[in-house]
Amino acid sequence: MDYKERYEQWCKNPIFDEGTKEELRKIAGDEKEIEDRFYKDLSFGTGGLRGVIGAGTNRMNIYTVTRATQGLANYIRKQGGAEKGVAIAFDSRNMSAEFSEKAALCLNANGIRTYRFETLRPTPELSFALRELGCMAGIVITASHNPPEYNGYKVYWEDGAQITAPKDREIIDEVRAVTDFASVRMMERAEAEEKGLFRVIGQEMDDRYMEELQKLVLSPTSIQKMADSLKIVYTPLHGTGNLPVRRVLFELGFTNVQVVPEQELPDGSFSTVSYPNPEDPKAFALALKLAEETDADLVLATDPDADRLGVYVKDTKTGEYIPFTGNMSGLLIAEYELSVRRELGLLPKNGALVKTIVSSDMADGIAKEYGVEVIEVLTGFKYIGEQIKIFEQTGSHEYMFGYEESYGCLVGTHARDKDAVAAVMALCEAAAYYKEKGWTLWDQMQKIYEKYGFYKEDLVSITMKGVDGAERIQKILTDMREHPRKKIGAYQVTALRDYEADTRLSLADGTITSTGLPKSNVLYYELERGAWCCVRPSGTEPKVKFYMGVKEDSLEAAEKALEGLKQAMTELVQ
Repeated sequence: MDYKERYEQWCKNPIFDEGTKEELRKIAGDEKEIEDRFYKDLSFGTGGLRGVIGAGTNRMNIYTVTRATQGLANYIRKQGGAEKGVAIAFDSRNMSAEFSEKAALCLNANGIRTYRFETLRPTPELSFALRELGCMAGIVITASHNPPEYNGYKVYWEDGAQITAPKDREIIDEVRAVTDFASVRMMERAEAEEKGLFRVIGQEMDDRYMEELQKLVLSPTSIQKMADSLKIVYTPLHGTGNLPVRRVLFELGFTNVQVVPEQELPDGSFSTVSYPNPEDPKAFALALKLAEETDADLVLATDPDADRLGVYVKDTKTGEYIPFTGNMSGLLIAEYELSVRRELGLLPKNGALVKTIVSSDMADGIAKEYGVEVIEVLTGFKYIGEQIKIFEQTGSHEYMFGYEESYGCLVGTHARDKDAVAAVMALCEAAAYYKEKGWTLWDQMQKIYEKYGFYKEDLVSITMKGVDGAERIQKILTDMREHPRKKIGAYQVTALRDYEADTRLSLADGTITSTGLPKSNVLYYELERGAWCCVRPSGTEPKVKFYMGVKEDSLEAAEKALEGLKQAMTELVQ
């Protein structure tokens, strides 16, 4: 069935509601729009669904959401997990509450109990809750930091992490097997509640989550001494972070916290930002304005589902606010956690720091300093969560910290996904600790550079939408595989890792070894002088991503070298 036939079917089939049909009638005659909505099924990838909200097979709507849920339900029943149930959370995006309720009722119709949060909650709290409740799986309705027109559907398993191999592929197969929307089972909420299948969770879980977060504090005396004088500006960017972030800071004693009023309340249209992403400097405009008015020390922003944290810190020497990349904030928290643990005698002999392959290599220096092992995983925090499960099952390591360059980290093991609420807490605790010594966080970051070397990293994302864009992204990767680069910019390539082929080719002697990681459509170039670069398609957006990192003897030299490498990488696709 081609896209035109699919469009006609949706316009006529009685299974689709009148509102959906009316939306589709309005695009009659717009061939390109019809093609984009119907040329394929919205892909259920290794993390779930993500796409633009709207009618069509390639859109996020109640039909694509419940189709995916029916596939998940079939898998859970085959695994014997119906009695354990599924925990469900949702963020502030448009249609998040509706999608989460429809997903719950689909599971209920399949005889699977659900525990749905009464209102919006952060993604990390869902990860915590499903383990606390002993559930088989979890669902979060969120598109994380994507633009306002998007929503998504992420699946977690009983360990609290997003699904990984082989379960991801097995669930994908079950979803693809649901080819008829009429085969999706549904139930009315009143009936589901009466049968004890649809259950609501609320503040009692918030309380447990807060208890676990506060157990992670290492320097309570520093907080007691400095909390009143530490000035913090925070914005939840209209998302789920507002209440939990304010609560944990208040309960720890941080009293000088200003929340950006225009961005405090949930808003699925994200009316004050074009892109609710703490990686985007424009998202900080209102927060920085408030920071300057209040002479804040820290400026913090969490994304809509509160798993990513963006940071600006004040340089008291210049009065400027310095943006921290995800690598910088992650490394600063890592240095704080490990150094204080060593002071307190809390570092185990088998500690591990887990990072993704596109995160800063400074982590290796920090790990060496504190006698912990660095373990690298593929891009995606689910692989960090998976390592925690492996550590617990084998006893091989004790998890100390995990982070990725895309503004996500996890302190502790209460959750198995990145947790911006915990990251806010740890960063503010570190700020109090260093303030007691007379240092700002920018002072401490400079000390970290001087201690380990001047590492700088960057990311370039190029958007390529639609059918043509997807084909072009694939062509870029194919071309780079068929024509291996021996030099990129000013750097000689010393080795090439192709994670799709599971090979690492040394250009010095031609030897080929395994990458040691699962297959993934990623090319990674090891360059001379400790530099590197990497290219991969985004798993959640129509983008090709170029990552890069350098190490130099000064911050200025690192920034110059990084700019040259960045230009050389982007020229590869022009």
